Amino acid sequence: MEREMKMEVAIWSDIRCPFCYIGKRKFESALAQFDHKDHVSVEWHSFELDPALKTRLDMNVYDYLAEHKGMSRESSIKMHDQVAKTAETVGLKYHFDIAVVANSLDAHRLIQLAKTKGLGPVAEEVLFKAYFTNGVDISDKAALTTLGVEMGLEIMEVDAMLQNDSFTKEVREDEALAQTIGVTGVPFFVLHNKYAISGAQSTETFLEALKQTWNEMELKNNG
Repeated sequence: MEREMKMEVAIWSDIRCPFCYIGKRKFESALAQFDHKDHVSVEWHSFELDPALKTRLDMNVYDYLAEHKGMSRESSIKMHDQVAKTAETVGLKYHFDIAVVANSLDAHRLIQLAKTKGLGPVAEEVLFKAYFTNGVDISDKAALTTLGVEMGLEIMEVDAMLQNDSFTKEVREDEALAQTIGVTGVPFFVLHNKYAISGAQSTETFLEALKQTWNEMELKNNG
């Protein structure tokens, strides 16, 4: 009976969200420990933390958060340092000192293109690393073209997509669905259209949720 079962996991995230990358690592760690991991299908969905954000090459992320949240620059730096330390616990290197304050719509469109080629998870990883570790401007079309090729996409199709509004509709549909099911922040995980997990929870929490969902699927399948 197991061969017929497939657990679907939907994940909403934004490339600019530091906890989304951390949550990705924790979920991946849980999935690696899950006995039925080969029967799990993961689909990434778009979510923009600030759709109206304009790319600011003249401002670093410390000043941006301070201005956006109405806090001191010192508090912003401390907050970012704490997040970077949390990232280190799951093997990630965050370099906020070189991060670019950038709109993420085009990056999400690139992910949507990658999804049509079965490269959604790869696209997420490439873009997260580019943004948080390598300080890439994820709104820059030349940079996105390079990243698209790194994901395994053809340079011509990436370039063509970036020259128009292709896949904007898919991004908006993901965001509309998020609103419908009550997603107000990311990362947000939905297991088999039944259980929701908000935030970068522990690996243990993700693993337990996977097990519980699978057990209930088995009971239903065998009933």
